[in-house]
Amino acid sequence: MNIGHRPRRLIRTSAALTALGLTSLTLAACGSDSGDSGKVRVAASFYPMAYLAQQIGGDHVEVSNLTKPGTEPHDLELSPKQTGQLSEMDLIVYLKGLQPAVDEAVEQSGVKNLAEAGSFTTLEDHGTDVHGEKGHGEHGEHEHGEHGEDGHDEHEGHDHDTAGDPHIWLDPVRYAEVAEGVGKQLQKADPDHEDDYKKNTADLVSRLKTLDGEFEDGLRGRKSDTFITTHAAFGYLAERYGLRQAAVAGINPESEPSGARMKELHKIAKKEDVDTVFFENNASDKTARTLAGDLRLKTSVLSPLESVKDPKKQDYFSVMHQNLTALETALGAQ
Repeated sequence: MNIGHRPRRLIRTSAALTALGLTSLTLAACGSDSGDSGKVRVAASFYPMAYLAQQIGGDHVEVSNLTKPGTEPHDLELSPKQTGQLSEMDLIVYLKGLQPAVDEAVEQSGVKNLAEAGSFTTLEDHGTDVHGEKGHGEHGEHEHGEHGEDGHDEHEGHDHDTAGDPHIWLDPVRYAEVAEGVGKQLQKADPDHEDDYKKNTADLVSRLKTLDGEFEDGLRGRKSDTFITTHAAFGYLAERYGLRQAAVAGINPESEPSGARMKELHKIAKKEDVDTVFFENNASDKTARTLAGDLRLKTSVLSPLESVKDPKKQDYFSVMHQNLTALETALGAQ
């Protein structure tokens, strides 16, 4: 399709191409079919979406991650050129509501095959304080396990309202539901390799089920349920394993806590016998260290896995295992 006849492009004022180092994206190698490589061209909005596409697509796909490793995905902006190149993709995998620039570009792209992660599972509103309601062993049969089986095959989820907490990938069960949805969309985009995509999806879902069991087993003997984190990214994880997330700031990692919130966290830490204040590896640890210093607590890293700094050395599973070890230590499960 002729890009010149497309609707008005999304224009951003920041020099996003230079800042994000995206000038060499494989998005540039676009044509009317699957490009010179003969592979299915997939654009993914940020790491958890790119990981699913690559794991399920295997050798049949060429995945372009719109968010450079180590970059804060919430802040992503796209150049007019990148936005135009999106229209040549065979499939776009994204999570509506997390990155406004991507949402707008997807709407303008006209791409037929879309895998919007929020349409394959359920999203909830999580504040800075989340209490997990399910005890150990009660989450094997997830009440939303069949979500996406009817109505979403034709990707009705494109208009899905994802105003809630977007961090669904930190719950292995929900992430597995998204994986199944992405697998179906890949099958639609490339029916010739349907069997491979089905097998790869099943393998990934099996690994996620194992990870879910590892979290359940690893956290079973804990002394405390409560952990404090600077970024309210772990609501689904807390909910899944019966933990309590007490966050300094909200869903946006850049928001500043109020004095009242800091006082509340002091009370929570003392009452719940909190041992550690967590901060994320891609953000400032100033607030965490201030709070920990006031309460004489330890600090540690809990990754929201919105990106990984070195995809060749890290992946979703290795970072989630690091998160599990950090939680086991902080909650007295080791």
